[in-house]
Amino acid sequence: MKIPIFQIDAFTNKVFSGNPAAVCPLEKWLDDKTLQTIAAENNLSETAFFIKQNECYELRWFTPTMEVDLCGHATLASAFVVFNYLDSSLNEISFKTKKAGTLVVKKEKNLFAMDFPSRKALPCKTSNVLIQAFKVAPSEVLLARDYLVIFESEEQIKSLKPDMNRIMLLDSLGVCVTAPGNNSDFVSRFFAPKAGVPEDPVTGSAHSTLIPYWSERLNKKELHAFQISPRGGELFCQDMGERVKIAGRAVLYLEGFIYL
Repeated sequence: MKIPIFQIDAFTNKVFSGNPAAVCPLEKWLDDKTLQTIAAENNLSETAFFIKQNECYELRWFTPTMEVDLCGHATLASAFVVFNYLDSSLNEISFKTKKAGTLVVKKEKNLFAMDFPSRKALPCKTSNVLIQAFKVAPSEVLLARDYLVIFESEEQIKSLKPDMNRIMLLDSLGVCVTAPGNNSDFVSRFFAPKAGVPEDPVTGSAHSTLIPYWSERLNKKELHAFQISPRGGELFCQDMGERVKIAGRAVLYLEGFIYL
């Protein structure tokens, strides 16, 4: 069996930055064990698999160790592949997912804009494990799918060296840390060692929670963000109430085949 594979750097306009995602278009679904094994072999934060169904695409995402319920950068990467290599006539794509519903991606000038669910975080008790993981007390801790941990400055976010073993003990998929940005509305980093991703370079799904938080705090609907991981990424965001728009660029790094 020969399966096409693309590696796309998402939320960037140049290779070796942003978040790399593997994208594998399939003619039919393979069994879950094979999908997970391919994702582990790719060893990227996410591998996206999709099949065409009538006028839309069924989409799934796998980290090296597990299937996840929502992934932004691999959705953007999948749209990039469809727009550029499978059907260049399209200006809009609908992806059907198992748990996140239908996700629509549109071309907007030089950006790909994704329509995602809003996941507002709620106040929660600050865990001692969380404080020990970051060795510094945050100004606020909230919880949605992931912990949203608020700090005072971009410099604090850059300097964090979290204890991944302690983050593994937390009752969430991952931890997103954020603060006001020096040259943007906000910055963030994201850690998910439990999912096999110690630090994710750019996390679109986390912005489903970051956008409503910063929109309310800054009293503005349109937001500009950077994820300041070592690779780094840029996101253009909009709070639309029950939905959020997450837009960014993407570039092709690799194209080839998997042989099974």
